[in-house]
Amino acid sequence: MLFNLLQAAVDTTALAQAAPVQQEMKLSLIDMAVKGGWLMLVLLVLSIIAIYIFGNKWWMIRKAGKIDKNFMKDIHDLIHDGKIMSATALCQKYDSPVARLVEKGIERIGRPLQDIQTAVENMGNVEVARLEKGLPMLATIAGGAPMIGFLGTVSGMIEAFFRMSTAGNNIDITLLSGGIYEAMVTTVGGLFVGIIAYFGYNFLTSQISNLVFKMESTTIEFIDMLHEPSTK
Repeated sequence: MLFNLLQAAVDTTALAQAAPVQQEMKLSLIDMAVKGGWLMLVLLVLSIIAIYIFGNKWWMIRKAGKIDKNFMKDIHDLIHDGKIMSATALCQKYDSPVARLVEKGIERIGRPLQDIQTAVENMGNVEVARLEKGLPMLATIAGGAPMIGFLGTVSGMIEAFFRMSTAGNNIDITLLSGGIYEAMVTTVGGLFVGIIAYFGYNFLTSQISNLVFKMESTTIEFIDMLHEPSTK
């Protein structure tokens, strides 16, 4: 009985040593980019553009929202004290759309209120257009990057089936699996870039909407301020 157990153990060890050892495969991003072909270079360029637009716009919006909470109160006091030049200098102190709107209104003081309001609103449209510059490109990348990825998928599948059709009777599963692998890589790349651009676009849009609301409320407050009697 003991001899049989020892013999079984020896046989099991021999089989384990004789069995082929499967080599562990690791997939890296560089390998994926190389396998994806030239379309991955296009997606790489789009991702760089998307990140640049997002970073630039985020920094611009962040700077635009920085203004002293007592800004309008100080403007109110200066205007009603007749210190128009000081009010203008205070506006120029801030690199903000809100300050530029108020500055444009101060420059029109003495004219009819309708003219002042129109000038401020036109300045507001210019500021909004400046803030939104580049967002259409970000939205295009968000929608176009996945489509480019799907294009790579379709072309990769076509190439895989073409290899199989030309292989004749020597069809190997690696012909199909390799083509599918290359095709799926572009899909992943396109979706990755598209998701980044999509979330970035929506985040920037929401931040601009908040800033536009602040600009509108400031315009209303400024016009109401001009309706008040002067204390000079």
